[in-house]
Amino acid sequence: MGESVVKAKSFEFAIRVVELYKFLTTEKKEFVMSKQLLRSGTSIGANIREAMNGESTADFIHKFAIAQKEADETLYWLELLNETGFINRGMFDSIHGACEELLKIIKSIILTSKGKKVRQ
Repeated sequence: MGESVVKAKSFEFAIRVVELYKFLTTEKKEFVMSKQLLRSGTSIGANIREAMNGESTADFIHKFAIAQKEADETLYWLELLNETGFINRGMFDSIHGACEELLKIIKSIILTSKGKKVRQ
């Protein structure tokens, strides 16, 4: 999986998060958790974009580590929204699975980059 794949997937995921945010605020009248989800879910891709313009390998890894934390936080908000009934199981399974996939890619890129850094 290359950087362009994670860039595209994180952008697609951010669009899904924005759509879910719009649904939660208009249909469910939920504003607190949905705002947290919006912030963390869109931050993943923003940090990936920043990483790609990193000044060094260490900077690249650091930005991806932030993206990893944001992805994990996003999983938390999705799980909470599911358990409190704001999203149904089908909605949850779909977007949660996409977030988990993104998190695995991010972790893989971090590990690969750390391995390259050691060899330099």
